[in-house]
Amino acid sequence: MSNDAMGTAEAVIPITTLAERWLALDRDDATRKEISDLLEAKDQDALESRLGTRISFGTAGLRASMKAGFAHMNSLTVLQASHGLADYLLATETAPAEGKPHSIVLGYDARHNSQRFARLAAAAFLCKGIKVLWFGQLVHTPMVPFAIRHYGATAGVMVTASHNPKQDNGYKVYWSSGSQIIPPHDAGIAKAIEAVGEIETWDESVVDGHENVERIFAEATRAYLGALRELVWPLPSVEQVIPITYTPLHGVGLPFLRQIAHDMWFRGSNLRVVASQAQPDPDFPTVPFPNPEEAGALNEAIKDAEKNGISIVIANDPDADRFKAAERQPGGAWLHISGNEMGILLASHVFDTYTGNRSRMTMLATTVSSRMLSAMAAAEDFHFEETLTGFKWLGNVGQRLQAEGKEVVFAFEEAIGYMFPSVVWDKDGVAAAAVFLSAMQRWRKQGLTAKGKLEKLYEKYGYFADANTYLVSPSPAVTGKVFERIRTLDHGSSPQSVGSRTVERWRDLTLGSDSGTADGKPTLPVDASAQMLTCELEDVVFTCRGSGTEPKIKLYIEAKGRSRVEAAELAKDVLADLMREWFPGEFGLKAAGT
Repeated sequence: MSNDAMGTAEAVIPITTLAERWLALDRDDATRKEISDLLEAKDQDALESRLGTRISFGTAGLRASMKAGFAHMNSLTVLQASHGLADYLLATETAPAEGKPHSIVLGYDARHNSQRFARLAAAAFLCKGIKVLWFGQLVHTPMVPFAIRHYGATAGVMVTASHNPKQDNGYKVYWSSGSQIIPPHDAGIAKAIEAVGEIETWDESVVDGHENVERIFAEATRAYLGALRELVWPLPSVEQVIPITYTPLHGVGLPFLRQIAHDMWFRGSNLRVVASQAQPDPDFPTVPFPNPEEAGALNEAIKDAEKNGISIVIANDPDADRFKAAERQPGGAWLHISGNEMGILLASHVFDTYTGNRSRMTMLATTVSSRMLSAMAAAEDFHFEETLTGFKWLGNVGQRLQAEGKEVVFAFEEAIGYMFPSVVWDKDGVAAAAVFLSAMQRWRKQGLTAKGKLEKLYEKYGYFADANTYLVSPSPAVTGKVFERIRTLDHGSSPQSVGSRTVERWRDLTLGSDSGTADGKPTLPVDASAQMLTCELEDVVFTCRGSGTEPKIKLYIEAKGRSRVEAAELAKDVLADLMREWFPGEFGLKAAGT
């Protein structure tokens, strides 16, 4: 039994002792009963899974299913995280000028327990003397990083699990920069959480009338919408507008999307909202999985669009930090625009409408995203930067470049996330929707659809296609063994070929090696706790990494060819080679969809 919070490998604490400790700390009747019932039933396995390890605090904060126990999201673990965050902040951050208190922006979405968890977090911050900038009603995730910078707050917390299943919730932490935390803050906060003892207050009502609470929803929303208007200025005229169908997938995006869409003349019959998915519903009753990337997630929206003769469907995930679109083709089929395709479409629009100094212009993408943005940057002579996966890196690296004199105008990741730094230094699904709608008006004037614009971009910068997928791993230990085997495939050293293709560059961000640099060391950060390998072949680049939040090995494969078909075939060929050579059946890995 591993116990980072409750004990060590040298002094293992009996599970009944951990259960008693839980009951001594927890004041939530529902979760106390869960542990009491398991104790009475002597269900050792269930107690071990719930209490034997603490929910990990990483660069995205906390995320897990909602149950009793140190390993899950519940009132006690949220309070412990909040006390730890407050203690770390007070110990490491310089106090604001003029004797003012530190402040934390606090938001929540419509998931089960989100409001309660946010109110408990507020109570913890207030008892530590920290001012709470309180939305007090449902917001989409980008409102928190926006408000941090708008109000000059020290940090921010958003209670959400984004597009995870309905049983999950999360606790997402941002720093004063308005970007998600990166090392060393994540490790420092985790250590502070482990040191938390008794919880000082469980009274969530203190947020309602406390002198150190400032309600910010109305003013922050006005400022946010103002930033969106500047992002898409000049606004299209009513004559340019084409009707669209929108779904927030039972999430919180509709009020924000509707307001900016109204300003862009998407009103009345020009903006149809999928009625069955319009209102926030934490049970997500019409979709098996509330992620617009998943197959079938847009079915309701497409049905509504076809019924009303509409050719464009747009969607946000439940906390509206991601964006997805689909376009009906002349034959009636729907093109589901991938994250990489949308990334290059939005980048091209940003480039075409940019009026600043192009010698400073900068765009970013993560290492698992399309290299097409890099090709565009080389052709158009603007700066491109590659980062590690996740918007914590896109945001923080982008701000470093900004401080060095660059002007960061756009960043994206293939998992349908898009960042517009003039609004937030994080992904924003509402901002992405607004930019896409603005771009559609421009392309329409040029006689182009989204697909037609994509084809023009492929003709100019090269044809790129991906074959991304994932494998479900039985355990983290198995994942480690798989990557250990890969690193020794060629007589004890890393592979020199994949199928018939020679490995031209090998980068290992776990062990810290890179055959493509002069000193053999990667330019990107190395993390021994995370598995990530990247290979460059003659015509294909791919990355294999272990997921930090799911029991998966993710594969990102992209090829460049003389045509779309050729590029797709190249990517599929390498995927087949990898499945045969790198991931044999003996490890019990399951391919996506099996």
